Amino acid sequence: MHFMYFTEQPMKTYPREEGEKFGYTALLFSNENFNAEDGSRLYNEFILEYQRAEDVGFDGIMLNEHHQAPFCMQSVINMMAAVLSYATKKAKIVLLGNPLPLADNPTRLSEELAMIDMYSGGRLVSGFVRGGGTEQLATNTNPAFNRERFNEAHDLIIKSWTVPGPFRWEGEHFHQRIVNPWALPLQKPHPRVWIPGISSRETIEWAAAHGYPYIVLSAPIEACKQIWSIYDDTASQAGFIAGPEHRGYLIRCHVQETEDHALKNAEQFNWMNGEFTGLLHPVWSAPSGYLGPWARRGSAEIRAGRRKMTTAGQNLSVREQRDNLSLIVGTPDQVYEQLAHLITETRPSILGLMANDGDISHEDSLRCIELLGNDVLPRLRKLSNELGLASPFECDAPVSLAHAQQLARKAS
Repeated sequence: MHFMYFTEQPMKTYPREEGEKFGYTALLFSNENFNAEDGSRLYNEFILEYQRAEDVGFDGIMLNEHHQAPFCMQSVINMMAAVLSYATKKAKIVLLGNPLPLADNPTRLSEELAMIDMYSGGRLVSGFVRGGGTEQLATNTNPAFNRERFNEAHDLIIKSWTVPGPFRWEGEHFHQRIVNPWALPLQKPHPRVWIPGISSRETIEWAAAHGYPYIVLSAPIEACKQIWSIYDDTASQAGFIAGPEHRGYLIRCHVQETEDHALKNAEQFNWMNGEFTGLLHPVWSAPSGYLGPWARRGSAEIRAGRRKMTTAGQNLSVREQRDNLSLIVGTPDQVYEQLAHLITETRPSILGLMANDGDISHEDSLRCIELLGNDVLPRLRKLSNELGLASPFECDAPVSLAHAQQLARKAS
């Protein structure tokens, strides 16, 4: 099993009262509330926490990217990935991921990722995402073309990695007369591609059609099983049998030596008056055209005022979230039991632990990482071996190669 450590890299010291006064903490919440001195300190503390995660046995460090909101200071995911290629020695650098629709030049992005792969000695996992609704507005990207731009940018990046240049690309959204990057990945045919998501059927089916592992972001157990069913059916149509190596799961998790300490820190997962993303205006989080037809009725009801927009965990206590397993929290023994149940029910081979958020102190964050690595992960590895949940890095990935060969045949 592959275990990843993750944090949103939150701006922990933003003035919460100003967010409450404004009413929202994303997109239009003024950056005059950002303190660069605090930001510099926090960036460097996060690097130390990532190094500790590697030291205590995490297999990978997961990074993501968001824009114009205090819940995530990491607005350039590849920048931190490049730093970690030198700050760490063996952990996989898992990007979940670069928001492809925001890229105006996918070939430039392919070069950045190739450089990271070479810097790190072939440790890059290059995940791709569509980006949140607010990201479309923050970068002046038309949300109606989000999925089209995602698909086309993906195909151009994979082709630039696997088909010798120069060649010309004339697509619907991207036009490049000469594609001939000299920076190419160390891994062949290209770095592994993982796709995270919540529950969008289109994304699940797209990931399965390409043979890419799908990382479920904190969905309930039964919803997760439904996702695997969709994935498995699509994989069968694509000509392969999906296994645990195609399944990933990300869950919020915090551990301390005492239950009271862990519960107190876990309150920070509900900071900014909502879940970790804070307060989002429904129009900003799901602008017109961003979501598929399945979401239109709900969005319309929210806009018309017939239904309130809710944020996951907003109306539940930490203990209630622990009871429904949307938040794993407690002592090492308690956390192991909760995660063991989750793994046994969902059977992923990739597990991401979002272990620290809000204004949990640097010291408590380090202690949480140490307890996870020394007291929880060894037992989870034993369990995963018993369940036959081999790490994806122990398995072949022929579908990704087949997709690259398919692109090569099209090019010729």
